[in-house]
Amino acid sequence: MMTTTYILPASCYEIRPPFLFRWEDSQHAHVLLYPEGIVKLNATGGEILQRCDGKTSVAELIDQLALSYNASDVDTIRNGVLNFLEVSHGKGWIRVKA
Repeated sequence: MMTTTYILPASCYEIRPPFLFRWEDSQHAHVLLYPEGIVKLNATGGEILQRCDGKTSVAELIDQLALSYNASDVDTIRNGVLNFLEVSHGKGWIRVKA
């Protein structure tokens, strides 16, 4: 049975060990490194995970990205961010900062 993760606006996420988030010049992208390999992120995924610092709430993250992308449709940004965070949490890349 699959469980659904609910991403709450006030939650603050952080990269979960053993994953290491960083810019990789050779990939020309942000990546997640882990003992078994590497995940190359697209630009938006990198922007989202960069803000998963354990201090920035989901609501703040969405507001920052909407401003950064000069988005007039904040709902589209919100839906994309929430979907990405749900998938990232499901894959074990991020966790709620305790």
